[in-house]
Amino acid sequence: MSKKHPVVVVTGSSGAGTTFVKRAFESIFRKENVKPLIIEGDSFHKYDRASMKANVKKQESLGNNFFSHFGPDANLFVKIEQTFKDYGATGECERRYYIHSDEEATEHNERLGLNLNPGEFTPWEKVGANTDLLFYEGLHGAVVADSVDVAQYGDLKIGVVPSVNLEWIQKIHRDNSERGYSAKETVDTILRRMPDYIKYITPQFSQTDINFQRIATVDTSNPFITRDIPTPDESFVVIRFRDLLKTPVDFPYLCNMIGGSFMSRRNTIVVPGSKMGLAMEVILYPIIHNLINNE
Repeated sequence: MSKKHPVVVVTGSSGAGTTFVKRAFESIFRKENVKPLIIEGDSFHKYDRASMKANVKKQESLGNNFFSHFGPDANLFVKIEQTFKDYGATGECERRYYIHSDEEATEHNERLGLNLNPGEFTPWEKVGANTDLLFYEGLHGAVVADSVDVAQYGDLKIGVVPSVNLEWIQKIHRDNSERGYSAKETVDTILRRMPDYIKYITPQFSQTDINFQRIATVDTSNPFITRDIPTPDESFVVIRFRDLLKTPVDFPYLCNMIGGSFMSRRNTIVVPGSKMGLAMEVILYPIIHNLINNE
């Protein structure tokens, strides 16, 4: 935990919708004139794209059908912990990028004078000077495993966790439209990741300060044949606050500000899916303001 150099974390599994939350934070950062150091979770993968594929095949040949990006064997958990710790203490840390596309490869190659390809990593670089906070978005921002406790270094930890059927629907559609994978290939990936999902992903949402969970109001009972992702108007968002002493909440104010919302428990508010962006800004804006101003 750091008052001078805050660490803000958005964590959730692939297809959960963390990118949506990242955009909400970016809007808040612009309004507050905050300069964030952005850290992407996939930069902490242990293997580049080609090596990961080779290791999956190797593990399968050894009888391990559950080797995945969700677990510790394919990630640098210790490096995530050290990154958060270093930034909290000094305002600086090391960062690298995982290159997703040809456009990103061109950008980083011009900047670094290298010849990297999509699916590879840039070198680690010292960064963070003159930034106001570290902002992490990825799979393992609040992971606690073996001798690693990443969660202890997060000043604000946000979990993004749709109902699991909705998460799978979103992943199947995204992997097909953006990456060209068939539904069968994505389902195989979901099955391979399941043990690590249960052991390393879901426990994080007991560590996070605020969870945003989208629940569909239409039938998603068989996510593997659903043709359409439920729209925001076809869903609610359940927002749970873990510790009301750490993050005080004026629930009557929120219910008044966000039409159609209601409290379901003493620490939980439910808002219409179409109001998720508004809810995030109303809730997170004062928290970020207080972090930056050491209040």
